[in-house]
Amino acid sequence: MNRNFKRSISVLGVIAAGSIALTACSESADKGGESTAKKIEGLSGTTGQLVAEGASSQQKAMSLFGQAYQEAVPGAQLSYNATGSGSGQKQFIAGQVAFGGSDSALKDDQIEAAKQRCGGNEAWHLPMVIGPVAVAYNLKDVKGLVLTPELTAKIFKGEIKTWNDPAIAAVNKDAKLPSSDIKVVYRSEESGTTDNFQKFLKSTSNGVWEGSGKSFPSGTGAGAQGSTGVVDEVKATEGAITYVESGFAEDAGLGISKMDFGNGAVELNKDSVNKALAKLSYKGEGNNMVVDSTKLFEMKEDGAYPLVLTTYEIVCSKGYDAETKNRVKDFLTVVLENQDDELASEGYIPVSGEFKNKLKTAVDAIQ
Repeated sequence: MNRNFKRSISVLGVIAAGSIALTACSESADKGGESTAKKIEGLSGTTGQLVAEGASSQQKAMSLFGQAYQEAVPGAQLSYNATGSGSGQKQFIAGQVAFGGSDSALKDDQIEAAKQRCGGNEAWHLPMVIGPVAVAYNLKDVKGLVLTPELTAKIFKGEIKTWNDPAIAAVNKDAKLPSSDIKVVYRSEESGTTDNFQKFLKSTSNGVWEGSGKSFPSGTGAGAQGSTGVVDEVKATEGAITYVESGFAEDAGLGISKMDFGNGAVELNKDSVNKALAKLSYKGEGNNMVVDSTKLFEMKEDGAYPLVLTTYEIVCSKGYDAETKNRVKDFLTVVLENQDDELASEGYIPVSGEFKNKLKTAVDAIQ
């Protein structure tokens, strides 16, 4: 079993084995064994299950964070159901989960409902999980495919239909592009990844893309459920292309397009993403950290890769019962203390510096 697969087990599986694992750790400590759990200051230690739901883009991160939470607070568990951003928002507003994971902010018509769910208090968007989006493809003889936002929009709109189209060939002069059809795969359910991808295309494609929202227009290609679903479909289909969080694409061994945002082809990697994050700006005020995605996507910074998901945990600023509040704050504190190489190895970008400090201030302020 490879290392990535072991780290990618579901949080529910971790919960099922948790009591055994924690007992073993406790017994080891009693006998003089050294615990590997990270020591984190300021935790309440409240036990019980923390229930959350939402974006599948952060599923792998939640598996890591859930395990770290269980180790830091013995007797506490995270149950995160990766059903998509739309469902996460709805379940949070309905009061069925303590927080919702979402790749996009609540819409204006959801703000008041979220406020009511929080007992008349503001709901905050905390961008705790940062993941670049890959335009991923399956072409066995083509490495290092280069696309532009305009080309990408035309492909996903169905205006460019074959891989050897002259427009693609013009920016891939040394590639042996096949004459086969391009097979577009998109998210079939409401998805924050879809919402952000459409915002990106609309902002950068010189008017080619006009759609918006969490639902992808179904006129071109075929839909698949969740991040895992689109990756599996592309992996099984020669000539397929999709948009998906980079960690999923990497694990599946798919090709990841370089993107020319106007200053030459940029490879998706930690350095190019961090160049984009350094220029992040916000729409929200105070502790409500809603990222200005339009400014992010339109960025022309040399060497920057701005096609990035800032995935939120949508939480109540106030209004939880005491135990739920403690669990939420403990879990988010654990998240901030585990922005490390293991998280990076799953395709996410660990937060640091001023951005991380701003998140910590918000978590501390939850009442």
